[in-house]
Amino acid sequence: MPRRIAMLAFDGISAFHLAVPHAVFGEDWSAQGLPPCELVVCAEEPGRVRSSMGFELAAAQGLSALVEADWVIVPSWPDVEQPASPALIEALQEAHRRGRTLIGLCLGAFGLADAGLLDGRRATTHWGWAPVFARRFPRVTLDPQVLYVDHGDVVTSAGTAAGLDCCLHLLRRELGAELANRVARRLVTPPHRQGSQAQYVEQPAPANSGSDRVARTMQWCLGRLDEKLSLDRLAEHAAMSRRTFTRRFQRATGLSVVQWLTAQRLQLARRLLETGEAPVEQVAAQAGFGTALSLRLAFAKELNTTPGQYRREFGFQRVALD
Repeated sequence: MPRRIAMLAFDGISAFHLAVPHAVFGEDWSAQGLPPCELVVCAEEPGRVRSSMGFELAAAQGLSALVEADWVIVPSWPDVEQPASPALIEALQEAHRRGRTLIGLCLGAFGLADAGLLDGRRATTHWGWAPVFARRFPRVTLDPQVLYVDHGDVVTSAGTAAGLDCCLHLLRRELGAELANRVARRLVTPPHRQGSQAQYVEQPAPANSGSDRVARTMQWCLGRLDEKLSLDRLAEHAAMSRRTFTRRFQRATGLSVVQWLTAQRLQLARRLLETGEAPVEQVAAQAGFGTALSLRLAFAKELNTTPGQYRREFGFQRVALD
């Protein structure tokens, strides 16, 4: 866990974008077993910064705080058409050269891209400004469909609530699932959403009995992930035709049935690996993958790791030792 986190502020910044990382990293979570962390707010020029709501906050430190911190968070961006200043670019690049972790939440990805830190890499940002991002930064592989992208040293997230998902993911990455889940419970938010989950569904599910049946079927599936859940079986449970169920499911989740089931099974497998000591073969069966090979292939494709390595990094024993 970083000892010191620097967060960049500027005139007109949304209070929400400042509050999200502060809620995860800036609070005293010692009662939940988390080590202390100092979060400082800095600006290009130290002094008073006016938020978009009109109130002011103190940015006591300048850009040197970015270089001195363990993590650097750019929580938003003032103008997507306005490049970062040379001084800010230099500070971000220097922080990266020194091995700091740089995190661009929402439009904060624009700042990291201005500094060249995303060139040749996959990144994301708020879907609404994705066309501008793609035009300005053709060397970046933009994926506007996901919640966040973590390269280890550089992290980007989609907009608004996805910033909270990203911060909880980072907490999970550093301290393991159990401690991150404790913080999520205190914040009354789901403990983990996959970074690959769609950030935006163009057409929300209609509030009618059809969508209710889809929701009930999804809940029904969660208690049967170890079973064979074919599209026909799900459509039958929802009392719909395959075609109607597929269309309404896609509209409600932004995912295909197979994508959603795989994501839920991966989440269950991760939880089993994090909190128990069952063999990988047993985890694969309980999570609905059938065989250990299928589970390993899913972990390699979606998480770029193996079940064994994941357990070593995030398992209960690691959390208990920390």
